[in-house]
Amino acid sequence: MRRRHLIVAGASLPLLCPLPGLAPWTRAMAGDAVPFDASTVPALARELAARPFRPPSRELPAALDAIDYDAFRDYRFRSDHALWRDGGRFQAQLFHRGFIFKERIDLHEVEGGRARPLPYRRDRFDFGPQPPPPDDPALGHAGFRLHAPVNREDYFDELCVFLGASYFRAVARGLAYGLSARGLALGSGDPGPEEFPVFRAFWLERPAPDADTAVVHALLDSASVAGAYRFAIRPAGGQTRMDVDARLYPRVALRNAGIAPLTSMFEFDHGDRAGVDDFRPAVHDSDGLALLTGSGEQVWRPLRNPPEISHSGFQDNDPRGFGLMQRKRDFADFQDAEARYERRPSAWVEPLDRWGPGAVHLVELPTGNEFADNIVAFWRPRAPLAAGREHRYRYRLHWCADHAWRPELARAVATRSGLGDAESERPRQYVVDFQGGRLDALGADAAPRVEASASAGELRNPVAYRLEANGRWRLSFELWPGDARVVELRARLLDAAGAPLSETWLSRWPS
Repeated sequence: MRRRHLIVAGASLPLLCPLPGLAPWTRAMAGDAVPFDASTVPALARELAARPFRPPSRELPAALDAIDYDAFRDYRFRSDHALWRDGGRFQAQLFHRGFIFKERIDLHEVEGGRARPLPYRRDRFDFGPQPPPPDDPALGHAGFRLHAPVNREDYFDELCVFLGASYFRAVARGLAYGLSARGLALGSGDPGPEEFPVFRAFWLERPAPDADTAVVHALLDSASVAGAYRFAIRPAGGQTRMDVDARLYPRVALRNAGIAPLTSMFEFDHGDRAGVDDFRPAVHDSDGLALLTGSGEQVWRPLRNPPEISHSGFQDNDPRGFGLMQRKRDFADFQDAEARYERRPSAWVEPLDRWGPGAVHLVELPTGNEFADNIVAFWRPRAPLAAGREHRYRYRLHWCADHAWRPELARAVATRSGLGDAESERPRQYVVDFQGGRLDALGADAAPRVEASASAGELRNPVAYRLEANGRWRLSFELWPGDARVVELRARLLDAAGAPLSETWLSRWPS
């Protein structure tokens, strides 16, 4: 793990304390195997939500409480102690507590309909030159990761990791860790402090020897809400698929809930380098927000590193999907031999139920480096989530290099802007390159129609033409903002009958 991901994942984790009466969780922590089925964690979450939230302790033995980043890196799980090494396509390894991961997360293994705790065992870890901590079974763990054959059949790659608050990440074939997902966002991009729910306990189902899917259950908690999650995790070809079943039980009405949140990093790109002094042409884990609306419109919104916090909402009803995507896939796009940003995964959220009215929110924070995630995307329902009842959201999360929605549409592959040619009023020139779909089949003398608009100011000289150098189609226009402080831009290419040839490109000025 890179240091940036360690730091981001460790935000504000409560410590798990036994809660009287919460069977089987309480009894399992005492060492007994207890019955477990699909209703177990939802029942625990409902009962937890009925109790006042109690901020737990973050206490650790002194030896763990004081270790720094370098010492913590020496704490490594021994792969020969991985769960399920005796057969099958999945293995599990556990994370030690310490450094910024001070909070105890309780882990359980489920087999044959019974759950048994996974107490801390010092012999499962290698501490390098560091003195080992006390061998206390009650110490607990910080999280876990799953391994599976991803890139080749004879090696168990790290597949996904659950570590820090409600953060989790995954990879797929040929990809490395990049952006993260979360169980729930509360107040992201809104005025006031953000609330970070935490997965306080996990139940890992032991997979059958021939199973192609691993199942994990999680208990979420925070001051405002408790929740029960079920993850069905399946590496399949070029993607890793997670089917997520989230049941939320708010303690108070939630007006600022973010469902299926994704968190990523964008510092700069080829067409957004103002003030950048860096040998690399681009630095980002994701380069755009993709939307597939309830009406079937495919939308692309390039990400920005704004001068101040930017919060956008894209209204929709029963969305078909959204995601933070990494479209650039060549080493030449980044020229970074260490970070290898071209190998960072995209993450696409596909609702499995009707989510009703609401909006996909995009929060962009200013950043001067690549070490902190500054991009958040999530779904926010229009109506608040009422307290005292269950709210259920099921969705499929695709971790992948690419994802096809409407293959007949050309995709925006590059966005650039700069000062226009006029000597007064300083217009902004935009060029957007499209490639793929039916657009590629048009002859050189074809004339796609340009549909472009601006929410304020004036948009002039829209035109589309084919680039001889690479065969792409380029859409170009000038924005004359006038007195406007913010302008929302929208453009796409149409055929002669008015049907879309490209996805819809969105942007905001100033960028």
